[in-house]
Amino acid sequence: MDEILFEVEANMETGLDYLRKEFRGIRTGRASGGLVEHIKVDYYGSPTDLRQLANISTPESNLIIIKPFDPSSMKDIERAIQASNVGITPSTDGKVIRLSVPPLSIERRDQLKGQVKKMAEAARVTVRNARRDGNKIVDTKQKASDLTEDESKKGKDSIQKLTDRFEKSITELVAAKTTEIQDT
Repeated sequence: MDEILFEVEANMETGLDYLRKEFRGIRTGRASGGLVEHIKVDYYGSPTDLRQLANISTPESNLIIIKPFDPSSMKDIERAIQASNVGITPSTDGKVIRLSVPPLSIERRDQLKGQVKKMAEAARVTVRNARRDGNKIVDTKQKASDLTEDESKKGKDSIQKLTDRFEKSITELVAAKTTEIQDT
């Protein structure tokens, strides 16, 4: 039973980690390297994360500076940023790329909140799918007489407790991100 619970928890944790990573890419009013570090740049024919091609810093609360390791990749990075859905136009001086992060409009804040809710719902679906899969495994083991009825019931209760814990974590993440979007 412990093995089943461990597998279910690992699947749920994967969904939560993915949500955290996605939330880093959502723009608030403050500059953050997380906004652009996962942008894929076509670098010599292969899609590469921006963070692998450049040093990303935020010297001011509304400015992101991108300094490519290879100056010849400057145009590719600039193109990738423009093609992404970040909504910031890059400016370059030949050595670095500057991204000025404008304050968010009320409409944009509402769009971002909607995007956060969609991402959270996708994470909740992942958690529920892990619960469903875990319960199926428990049922299969019970039918094969590997688990007693009591062990099966305890296992399903444990899986439900895990589900509740992860859904609470998702709700807390959404509340924190929504507050962050609203307050900037």
